[in-house]
Amino acid sequence: MKVLRAVVLVMIAGAVALTVPNGSVNAEQKVLKIGVLGVMSGPAASWGLVNRYCAETSAQLINEQGGWPIGGEKYRIEVASIDDRNDPKVSVAGAERLAYHDKIKYIIGPNVDTTAAAIVPVMEKAKAINIPYAFSKSLYTPPRSNSILGMIASYQAGPVIYKYLKTQKGVRSVSFIARNESDPLNQRTEGVAAAKALGLTVASSEDTYEPGTSDFTPVMSRVVRQNADLIVLSGVAPADETAQDAKILNEVASKAANGFISVGGASTPEIRSEYMDRFVQRYTKVAGEWNDEAGTKVYALEMILRTLSLAGPKAIADVDAFKKAIPLFQVQNPFLKEAKMLKFVGAAYFSQPRQIGVPMVVNVFEDGKFRTLFIGSVE
Repeated sequence: MKVLRAVVLVMIAGAVALTVPNGSVNAEQKVLKIGVLGVMSGPAASWGLVNRYCAETSAQLINEQGGWPIGGEKYRIEVASIDDRNDPKVSVAGAERLAYHDKIKYIIGPNVDTTAAAIVPVMEKAKAINIPYAFSKSLYTPPRSNSILGMIASYQAGPVIYKYLKTQKGVRSVSFIARNESDPLNQRTEGVAAAKALGLTVASSEDTYEPGTSDFTPVMSRVVRQNADLIVLSGVAPADETAQDAKILNEVASKAANGFISVGGASTPEIRSEYMDRFVQRYTKVAGEWNDEAGTKVYALEMILRTLSLAGPKAIADVDAFKKAIPLFQVQNPFLKEAKMLKFVGAAYFSQPRQIGVPMVVNVFEDGKFRTLFIGSVE
């Protein structure tokens, strides 16, 4: 079989406040304040901005229907966002503001291991829950229990993608390149281990680039010279790989981008429900354009609200009640056409269900647009 040369992006790479009267809208209606804590400026800005736009979009749609039902009452959703600038110190300050000043119990974000780990003490002391997009297993493994992984981790998607390419495309060797930061380096380590476990030859794995790099020719030339069948970009920032934006990929690389594989949004056009179609249309108005990553990050707020509905009003201020509901939670996935169940997963990786069970949708870029290569699962 002819070997496919491909580039894989293995970067598979919010809050609820105690209810208060909202007299300006409806004297009888209570408010759930939803906050987003994440990186919204700099090279990785799109990671946090997508979180923010998803929350704002869902809030608009929910409020237009009269609010979200919990215990027989409908709550109006409000969104408060804080930019942590991808800085752990700023992230801690933001978490403290949300948890203590705004009395928020449920937070969407942050976006990377360093910022997510930095706010753990705040979450535990304030007795709050957060949904980060960071892959460190220690965040979700006992004795930690206040963080819930919001997407597919690289160490979960990588082996699935590598196996597919090995069996379906004849890939036999792989090279890795990582951004020189803790998260990407950890993703590279996990990726190398997964590749070796599948019997792939690791042609190279020591090449890195510094944050802020604009000329990638020197480092990529070294990687390409290894002549591997597959090149894995471990944890690259959105600005470094165009944030999986098909329009920019087409403008910058054109046909040279063919074969670029990524774990994309979990609700692609082929599998979207009408509910998801409405979200896409509104998100495009809120953000100015659609971002494929929103197909995954739409799940965070939905899971918070649906679990609160199951746990009851007590869970709005008591996260222990929310935690007790996690193993019991199971609904039909509202974002998919096909009847698939949506629940919390991750027990096999973290010894407890501390991950949102979003579908693993693997996309490939071909002739100007992404198409779905295959759909997998964490379980």
